[in-house]
Amino acid sequence: MLIDGEERPMCCAGCEAVAESIVASGLTGFYRHRSEKSPQARELVPDFLHQIQIYDNPDIQKTFVTAGQGDLREASLILEGIVCAACVWLNERHLSRLDGVQSVSINYTTHRARVSWDDSVIHLSDILEAISHIGYMAHPYDPNRQQALMEAERKKQMRKLGVAGLLGMQVMMIAIALYGGEFWGIDRDYRQVFRWISLFLTLPVIAYAGAGFFQSAWRDLRRGAVGMDVPISLGISFAFIGSVWNTITGGGHVYYDSVVMFIFFLLIGRYFELVARKKAAEETERIALMAPATATRLLSDGGEEVVPVAELDAADRVLIKPGETVPADGVVLEGRSSVDEALLTGEPLPVLKTAGAELTGGSVNTESPLVMEVRATGDRTVLSQILALIDRAQSDKPAIARLADRSASWFVSAVLLLAATTGIYWWLHDPQQWLPITLSVLVVTCPCAFSLATPTAITAATGRLTGLGLLITRGAALETIARASHFVFDKTGTLTEGRPQLADIRLLGSMDEQSVLQIAASLEKKSEHPLAQALVAAAGDLQSLDLQDVMAEPGGGISARVDGRLYAVGNRQWVMGILGSSPRRFHADDGDDGVWLVHSDGPLAVFRFHDRIRPGAKRLVAELQAMGKQVWLLTGDQQQGARQIAGELGIDHVEWAMKPEDKLKQVKALQAQNAIVAMVGDGVNDAPVLAGADVSIAMGGGTQLAVASADMVLLGEDLDKLREGIRTAWRSMKIIRQNLYWALGYNVLALPLAMMGYIQPWLAAIGMSASSLIVVLNALRLTRK
Repeated sequence: MLIDGEERPMCCAGCEAVAESIVASGLTGFYRHRSEKSPQARELVPDFLHQIQIYDNPDIQKTFVTAGQGDLREASLILEGIVCAACVWLNERHLSRLDGVQSVSINYTTHRARVSWDDSVIHLSDILEAISHIGYMAHPYDPNRQQALMEAERKKQMRKLGVAGLLGMQVMMIAIALYGGEFWGIDRDYRQVFRWISLFLTLPVIAYAGAGFFQSAWRDLRRGAVGMDVPISLGISFAFIGSVWNTITGGGHVYYDSVVMFIFFLLIGRYFELVARKKAAEETERIALMAPATATRLLSDGGEEVVPVAELDAADRVLIKPGETVPADGVVLEGRSSVDEALLTGEPLPVLKTAGAELTGGSVNTESPLVMEVRATGDRTVLSQILALIDRAQSDKPAIARLADRSASWFVSAVLLLAATTGIYWWLHDPQQWLPITLSVLVVTCPCAFSLATPTAITAATGRLTGLGLLITRGAALETIARASHFVFDKTGTLTEGRPQLADIRLLGSMDEQSVLQIAASLEKKSEHPLAQALVAAAGDLQSLDLQDVMAEPGGGISARVDGRLYAVGNRQWVMGILGSSPRRFHADDGDDGVWLVHSDGPLAVFRFHDRIRPGAKRLVAELQAMGKQVWLLTGDQQQGARQIAGELGIDHVEWAMKPEDKLKQVKALQAQNAIVAMVGDGVNDAPVLAGADVSIAMGGGTQLAVASADMVLLGEDLDKLREGIRTAWRSMKIIRQNLYWALGYNVLALPLAMMGYIQPWLAAIGMSASSLIVVLNALRLTRK
C-alpha cells in the first residue's frame, strides 16, 4: 500500500483496511511519530486462545479424550469460577446450544464437566473458547492440576477470611461505640470520625475479600442469568452505598458492620464448602493418582529405557522395582514379590505374585523386582475402567440435584422480586426505613443455604463411599439405594465367597470318577461360572477332550459331542430336557442339588460342592432387616443349598433353580407391587437382572458385564463396607431433607419478620450466615467414620 509516497507491505487485509482509514483521514504522521511497531493481528489474540489450540491435536487428546463412533468425542474438563448451582445451569445451557455439542453435564461437587461433541462440526478448542466467553475458564481434567487448583483456592479463601476477619473486628468495635452513642449520646464530630474510619476499614474488605461475589454476579447478569451472588452483591452494594452517603451527609445510619459481617460469614460458609469438596475430590483423585507417569521398558538388547506410560504397547516388557507402581495391566514373566492392591480391591494385605500371575495397573510392588509383559494399556486397563465409571457417575446427577439446579435461578429471582416489592412499599410509606428493611430482606433470604443443601451432602456422601471402596457409577444410585425397599441378592460370589470346591461325586453310570470328571471339566473349561471353575480345578492335569457342536444355555448348562456322543453338564431340570425320553430315568433319591453330567443314554454322575459364606454377610442382612428392608435370595442353585444359605443368614424369601430370565421376572413382579428393588450380584448371569433393577450393585471381583450393568461397584469383597455404604446413602438423603427443611423453614420464618422491619441488617447477616454454616456442617457429618 502507498503511504507518504512509499510502498508499504501489509501483514493482512485487516491491517490494510486500518491503514487505508488512517491515510484517508490525513493521519499518516502516525507512522512517522510512533516509537514502536503496532502489534500484528496474531499478537492481539489472547494467549489463552493460542494455548487451547493445542488441545485439538490428536496426539494430545489421547491422554484425556475418548473417541466414539465416527467423529464423536468425549472429554472431561475442569471448570474454574463455579460458585453455585446457577453457574452450572448457565454453562450447561450455553454449551448445549453450540452446534455439534451432543451432551454436556457439569458436576457441582468437583466442578468437572463431561462434554460430548461431533469433531467434524466443532473442535474442543471452540468449546473451551465458548466457555471463556461467558466468564469461566476450562481445561482438560488432570488430577494433579485439580488438586493444585483446589489448594490455591483454599489459600486464597484463607487470605480473604483473614482480611475480612481482622478488619471486620475493628469495624465491629467502632460499631459498638456508634450503637452506644445512639442510646447515651455521642458528639457529632466523634461520630463522623468513627464513620470515616469504618468506611476506610470496610473498603479493603469489599474490594478484596468480597470481590469474588461482584465478579460472579456481573458474569451472571451479562448472560441474563441470576445466580446466588446477585442478591449478595446487591445487598452489599446497597448497604455500602447507603452508608457512604450517610457518612458524607452526616445523617441517617451506617451499616459498615453489617457489610463486613456479611462478607466474613459468607466466606466462612464458602470455605467449609470448599473443604468438603476438596475432601471428596481427594478420595477420587487418590485412585486417579495411582497411575505412574513413567515406566522402565526393557529393550531387546538387554538395555532399559524410561518412557511415558502413554507410550507403552501390548507385549512390551517392563521392569517394576520395589516401591514402584505397576504402570499397566499385564502378567508376571520373571520374579517373585508381594503386590499391594488395597486401593483397587480393598484387600488389606499384599498379594504374592509369581510367574504367570496377573498384575493390575495402579498396584504397588512392595518387595522384589518383577518383569511384566504388558497386556492392556490406556483406557483398556482396570484402573482406567474404574475411573471411567467414577467419571460417568459424576456427570450423571441425582434427580434431587437436578431439581436444585433448575430451581436455583427461580429462587433467586423470587428473592429479588420480594426485595424490590418490599423496598417500594417502605419507600412510599416510610422513606427512612426503606434501605435497612430492603437490606434485611436481601440478606436474610439469600439462597446460600438452599443452594448448598443438596450438593454439599452429595459431595460428602460420595467422598465417604469412594473411601469405602463403593464406587457410584450412575448419579441416581445414591438416591435410589437410600429409598430401596427390597434388596435382592445372588448367592454364589455375592453372599458366599464364590470359590466353591468339589465336595463329592456320586456315580450314576458305568464310568469311574476320573472319566466323568474329565468329561465334565472339558465341557466347563471356558465357562466363567464358579461351579464350572471348581470342576476344572478339581480335574487338575487331566487332559481336556476335543469337543464338537458346543452349545451353552445361560442358567442351564453346556452340551457338546465327544467322539460323536452327546454329553451335557448342568442343573437337573435342564439336563432332563436334553435327555428327553432317555431309557435311564431320574429317581427321586438322586436328589436335585449339584451339577449333573449326562449322556444320550442317561445320567452319569452328580457333582456336589460346598462354598463358605462371606464374612459380614450375616451382619449385612441383619442391618437391612433392622432398617425395615425386605431381603430376597435368588439363585440358580438347587433347593437344598439355597435353603441352607438362606437359613444361616436369616433370609425369609428365597427362590432357587432360577435362570436369568426367572430372576428378572421376579424383580419385575416386585416392582409391579411398587417395590423399589436393589439387586446385588457378580456373575455374567446377573447382568440382565442388574440392568432391570431400580438400582444395582456389582461385586468388584465379578465379570466385566456385571460391572458394566451396575449402578454401583464394590471394590473388593468386604460386605461390611457395603453395609456401611448403604447406611451412608440412607443418611445422606436424610441429611439432604434436613438441610432443605431447614433452609426453607428459615426463610419462611425470617422473611415476614424482615419485611415488617423486625430484623436489622446485622442480625440478618448473622442469621443467613448461620443458616449456611448449619447446612454445610450438617453435611460434613457424613464424612465421619
